[in-house]
Amino acid sequence: MRLYDREWTRREIEARVGRIEQVGGVRRLQLTEGPEAGVELIQVRTGAGLSYYVSPARGLDISLAAFGDTPISWQSANGDVHPAYYDPRGLEWLRTAAGGLLMTCGFTQAGAAHIDMGKELGLHGRAHHTPAAHVAAQGAWDSDEYRIRVSGVVEECAIFDDHIRMTRVIESTLGINRLTITDTLENAGFAPAPLMLLYHINFGFPLLMEGTTFRFPSRKVEPREESTPLEGFTHWQLPDPGHQERVYLHSELQVDERGWASASVHNPHFPLAAGIGAQPLTVTLSWSTATLPRFVQWRMPGAGEHVLGIEPANCNVRGRAASRADGSLVTLEPGQSQRFELQLDVETGAD
Repeated sequence: MRLYDREWTRREIEARVGRIEQVGGVRRLQLTEGPEAGVELIQVRTGAGLSYYVSPARGLDISLAAFGDTPISWQSANGDVHPAYYDPRGLEWLRTAAGGLLMTCGFTQAGAAHIDMGKELGLHGRAHHTPAAHVAAQGAWDSDEYRIRVSGVVEECAIFDDHIRMTRVIESTLGINRLTITDTLENAGFAPAPLMLLYHINFGFPLLMEGTTFRFPSRKVEPREESTPLEGFTHWQLPDPGHQERVYLHSELQVDERGWASASVHNPHFPLAAGIGAQPLTVTLSWSTATLPRFVQWRMPGAGEHVLGIEPANCNVRGRAASRADGSLVTLEPGQSQRFELQLDVETGAD
């Protein structure tokens, strides 16, 4: 593996530490007070700077993520509140949404709260508040590479209703500032079921500063609301208590030879630990457009709610009825499954 600017064999590393967790790895923790009490978190440290916390209580979503102990993600004022407090009605999702690097929206509804075919659907669906089962957190040597893997199963189901099962795998390798997410969603029921999925990836201070800029893969950008100005979506600004959220819909995505699109956040003066100073930092999110053909940008440089959302999706963010109306609603037949793949990379020094 490459670690601390040189190559090491497994035995060279093992000779220098009592446990691999000295330099990186995975461990399980539990929060103990307030509305966070009882929430388990799985900490992953890559040893190269990137670290993050996976939340089994929230469908294996990702809470705080940091580089060199400096945060790159956004945390909401709610904290990692226990999902038992979740209320699925209307906009109540906002009272218990944790923020963090990843909030999964779905599985049968994502986007605005509304009524679809007589059924009341709350904001962004239930996935972010559904605990995972069969959770495994493992670190193991693969020759001279140390692989970290967190996995589990999340199910959205009800008697006489849809049954969607997601198997999620999150992986990192010691010495590499990267995480990958592979989700397989299956219709475990016996009738066709809607499948709506939006990956709410949230970046925050101090990755987001006045000099931060963005690179998007889209050839076309338009605001969700006609009244929203188009300017400003490529850079960041000071907190504004009066700022209203802006949502931009990106289309005509440019992809690589694999069919993957990428969006980047770049801070030319990302602050590291005291005494070290600052250096350029770029965080790049890539995803397979085969199953995530849509891309949404949520821009909210408010005070307190100071966050940029980069959101690959398979659906209309206005909700299930809108997706049904515009013909974009994905339906899984009984036993059918789809695979969703994303990757996040952190790179230093590239201006």
